[in-house]
Amino acid sequence: MNIYLLIFTLLSVYLPIPAFAEDDLASSEELYTGKEYTSAFQNPHDHPSRPNVLLIGDSISTAYTVDVRKQLRGKADVFRIPDNGRNSAYGLKKLDQWLSSKSIKWDVIHFNWGLWDLCYRNPKSKNQGHRDKINGTITATPEQYRENIKKIVARLKKTGATLIWCTTTPVPEYEAGRKLGDDIKYNKIAKEIMRKNGVLINDLHLHALLKYADIQLKKGDVHYNKKGSTYLAKKVAQEITVALSR
Repeated sequence: MNIYLLIFTLLSVYLPIPAFAEDDLASSEELYTGKEYTSAFQNPHDHPSRPNVLLIGDSISTAYTVDVRKQLRGKADVFRIPDNGRNSAYGLKKLDQWLSSKSIKWDVIHFNWGLWDLCYRNPKSKNQGHRDKINGTITATPEQYRENIKKIVARLKKTGATLIWCTTTPVPEYEAGRKLGDDIKYNKIAKEIMRKNGVLINDLHLHALLKYADIQLKKGDVHYNKKGSTYLAKKVAQEITVALSR
């Protein structure tokens, strides 16, 4: 037998096959790297006398960041994590790094995890991001999600910032990797944690539903068109303004 074939055979038998990493399956579209994303900690309107706001989330928040900045210009300096927040386990791992990326005091932190957590993925799926709600594996079970969010809130409270939890936006019909109703289930878990910890809640889920037909990017897509991102940004900016007034 060829020596290389023998080595490969022995390795395949005696070494465990690593489980696929959910983050490795994400497509470039899910890891959107537009100007709103890369300039996260390079706000050109940064002013030392204004309060500092940090946005944490996935591509939904990436898309509304610039509009939030525009709406709060002159009132607050708005920054965003220099990454896609992805799922809650990833966020928990990166949180210390994100919070220390800019040496300033955060006055308000507006944050969300959800859409990635409740996504089912299958390495054999040919859907964008290997999404597969039929044969895939969920990223975070409700129990795992609960524990991650509890730890995230505990860490964020240490910053002394006013915290605003942003509810996870809707899962639409025909979404390839997410099941209808899971958004409501995971939002319920998060809301319970926020209420116990005195965290403000921005119900962006309900806000999106009010105009969903007009703002959805396309059928079965969790993302929003430009009009939709601006619409979401207005609600985010309003909630941050209220928090700052406190």
